Amino acid sequence: MRNSAFLRQGSLSSHMLYSKVQVLIGLMRLLGDDSSVRALDLELSGSATKNRHQNHELHQSNKKDNEKMHTLKKSLLLAALAAASALASILPAEADPILKDGERLAIAGDSITEQRQYTNIMESYILLCSGLKDVKVFQFGWSGETAGGFANRMDNDVMGWKPTLITTCYGMNDGTYRAYEEKIGASYRQNMEKIVNFFKEKGVKVIVGTPGVVDTKTYGTRNNATSEDYNKNLEQLAQIDKSIAEANACTFADLHSIMMDTMLKAKAALGENYAVAGGDGIHPGPNGHLVMAYAFLKSMGFDGNIALIEMDWNGKATASEGHKVLASTQGNLELESSRYPFCFADNSPAITILPYVNFQQDLNRFVLKVKNLPSKNAELTWGDAKKTFSREELEKGVNLANEFLKNPFSAQFAKGTSAIAAKQNIETRIIRNFITQIKPQIKSYNDIFNGDADAKEAAEALNHLKGKLLAKQAQFDAKLREEIIPIKHTIKVSPIQ
Repeated sequence: MRNSAFLRQGSLSSHMLYSKVQVLIGLMRLLGDDSSVRALDLELSGSATKNRHQNHELHQSNKKDNEKMHTLKKSLLLAALAAASALASILPAEADPILKDGERLAIAGDSITEQRQYTNIMESYILLCSGLKDVKVFQFGWSGETAGGFANRMDNDVMGWKPTLITTCYGMNDGTYRAYEEKIGASYRQNMEKIVNFFKEKGVKVIVGTPGVVDTKTYGTRNNATSEDYNKNLEQLAQIDKSIAEANACTFADLHSIMMDTMLKAKAALGENYAVAGGDGIHPGPNGHLVMAYAFLKSMGFDGNIALIEMDWNGKATASEGHKVLASTQGNLELESSRYPFCFADNSPAITILPYVNFQQDLNRFVLKVKNLPSKNAELTWGDAKKTFSREELEKGVNLANEFLKNPFSAQFAKGTSAIAAKQNIETRIIRNFITQIKPQIKSYNDIFNGDADAKEAAEALNHLKGKLLAKQAQFDAKLREEIIPIKHTIKVSPIQ
């Protein structure tokens, strides 16, 4: 602690010192941590001795005043520790990650979710990039759905899969494609609160996501509401989501603000015709879905540190967790990596939006640092691609994921995303074509068989089939994990003389 300068300020009046001491002592009493006080008392002995030397002339000139000041110093130091400890008890500790190994993540939403694009990006990132090894994902998107529609099916459709965490993305249809009215907000709030309260009671963590945006160009005008009108409506619904998340201590994912900011930046650079929310102004293309996935992944607390590979030209190389240095010679590294950089398909429209959203900077850092390079510049080869970097750039660190969009991981990454797409496709069919229908079918059989033994047998058969379908989804999940294999790759740094 650096309190000596404050304690040496003899210009403070006794009244001011007394007031400060009383406030700090109040905090000390609130804390009630005698062990911390005793620990500081030992520290105080050394600090007080130092202060006596620094104020030797004051001691000699007025011993009585010095004793009073020393008492105040000791009180202040003791109380300062208590205040610091009390403050530490008030401030939250570093939060645990929202998503951890062993979690079962359900992704719920309307037709934008059922497009299975941002959901694929999320699952691909979690399974191939994050370093988590045991996370299960199931998407529950339903075309045309509102928050109220999901509230009606969430128990039947979702809870049988036993999620531990769920993301929600509603509001687009809830806004009814018109200018905002209080009754729209009231209905949306009621249904979102019902969803959040239900999952909280079941012990399921909730990430409350907002609706996205409509495109400022392609949306046009609907129900006498322009894109500006409807985005204002969606902003109101997003604020309702935020208030519900805060009231229930849930994580909040502000898709609306992030998408709006990104869309405006992209259109300013690329022109108004550059669509972010798709050709119909509602359903995003791959570029908009990347922004949605970014918002959800950021809300989960991923730090984006996928790899840090450090090469000393005159010494050995090291790599962060998830990567092994197999061989290292001057300027050459052979590695094996179980954590992939997030990779983009050739000519993917998602690439076009990268300059306007911080996906690469915040979530996709696969960094190489080179020290003691013997030249001002070097050619870096990774896979089939080569690029030139300065000594300063290499010392600071080059994000290979950003500089080499096509890289040694690209082909296997594509196999992984394809397997995820197949799994998520079967999930839509399982939910929409069967599981959602179980309750009404059981009710129908009860009516037909008048609740007798045949009705019970029919219900048991339907529930057995439900279990079979969920087992089939688990088989698809296991199959995709066969595509997540360690990748051997080589990095070559060649000095340019």
